This record gives sequence, C-alpha cells and structure tokens, in this order.
Amino acid sequence: MILKKYIPPRGGFSIQFNKLLILFKYMNQIEKLELLQQILIARATHKHQEGDNQEYQLLRKEFYNSDFKEYLPAMVKTSRNFDQFWQFIKVKFQHYDERRNFIYTEFQSTFERCETSNIVPLDKVIEQAILKIDSNYIHETWNKALERRQVDPQGAITIARTLLESTCKYILDNEKIDYGTTPDLNHLYRMTAKLLNIAPSDHTMPIFKQILGACTSVVEGLGALRNKIGDAHGQGKVNFKPAPRHAELAVNLAGTMAVFLFSTWEIKISEL
Repeated sequence: MILKKYIPPRGGFSIQFNKLLILFKYMNQIEKLELLQQILIARATHKHQEGDNQEYQLLRKEFYNSDFKEYLPAMVKTSRNFDQFWQFIKVKFQHYDERRNFIYTEFQSTFERCETSNIVPLDKVIEQAILKIDSNYIHETWNKALERRQVDPQGAITIARTLLESTCKYILDNEKIDYGTTPDLNHLYRMTAKLLNIAPSDHTMPIFKQILGACTSVVEGLGALRNKIGDAHGQGKVNFKPAPRHAELAVNLAGTMAVFLFSTWEIKISEL
C-alpha cells in the first residue's frame, strides 16, 4: 500500500493499518492531502496495492467531516470508495497521463486552501460571535487579520488593533455616544468599558478588578504593540520584525476582547 515506505511491512495488514491510524496523528493536513492524491493517482494508473482502499476511505472521511469539505475535488466527495472512483475515472479518461493531470488539477484549489488556512478552534468561536455584528467592515477586518497572521505579521498586528477600535466604535455608535473625531484605542476602550460596566473601577471585588484590569492591559498592550512593530508607523535604525506567533497572539487577543465586548453589550441591551 502507499504508506509501506513509512510502515515496515511485517505483521500482516491489520497490524500495519493500526500503525497507520497512529501515524495519521503525526501527519499535518498537507501531508494527508498529498497522500490522498497519491492514492487516487495509484488507483487511476493501476499501481494501487492492498490496503489503499482503506487508506482512501479513512482520509476521505477525515477531510469530508472537516472545514475542508467544500474545497475537496468533486470526485472525492462523490466517490466513497475505490470502486466508485474507478468507475468515474476509467470512463472520463483513457490514458494514464490524462488521469494523472486531471487529479493534479482537481486537487490544486484544495492544496491552496490548505496551505493558506491556519484556522484553529478559537478562530471559529470568535468568527461565530463576530458574524452576529451587523457590520461588513468588522467581518472583513477579522478575515484579513486571519489571512495575514502567517504571511504578513506586521499587517496582522495593525489589523488586530483596527478590529478592537471598530468594535468599540460600533457599540458606541449604536448607543449614540460621541467619542470625538480622532480617538485612540485606549480612549475608545475606556468609554466602552464604562458603558458596559466592565471598567475595573466599577467593581469592588478584588478578583473582578484584577480580571477587568488585565483586560485593560491587553487593550493597551495591543495598541502599544501596533505602534512599536505594526506596519502603521515607520521604524528607526533599530527595529523589530514580528514573527507569525506574535501576530497570532495579537489577533487572538483582539478577537477575544472583541467577542467579550460585543457579548457584554448584547446582554446589556437584552435587559433593557
């Protein structure tokens, strides 16, 4: 089977397949997608081996039940096993080269999506909350922040601050509260926090003051980070280039705070 180069072929297929399940845990999405493509090419060119069908079904199931389902080639979505795929490919093309090129082409968009996607569970939680906000600008800002975390960390950090600023302005605008013409993030957050009763000074219990004070520190830190290493300002002779992990931290913190503000505001207006 395709994975025999990874798994020593001893002990029978059932043992090898159990090892395959373990191996899958250590493979990333790109590696699994490449394996899925290789398996289909092997079947289309009569180079498949024992166990390939099981591998195909296992990989197909994983991708089919994930966020990548909509990006899978149509032939994978409709072919639940090797036999169904073979009935499709043998009729569509007669020659091996045609079949091989077709499979490569069909997987191209899936690979592109997989290579540029860095969605994690937290992203989905934040996205679901942000989509409730009636603002296309905020939706676009969040998506841009996600897209740039890996490829443009400086830009992602700048957008993370923009997301928080936009969320604060959205809430204040809906409450018809004037925040001036050139407010900075710290000013916007203090006004929003006061409106939502989440300013540290609004509480007496030490634990709430500590947590809400930490929220204020996060917002202030994001603003300072953007000014220091974001792409909104030039840097001097000594400069620092942020890594993707710095951008991921900034974007996740901004997204979490945006959700917290919006959720708190939703509760406030529901109680009116």
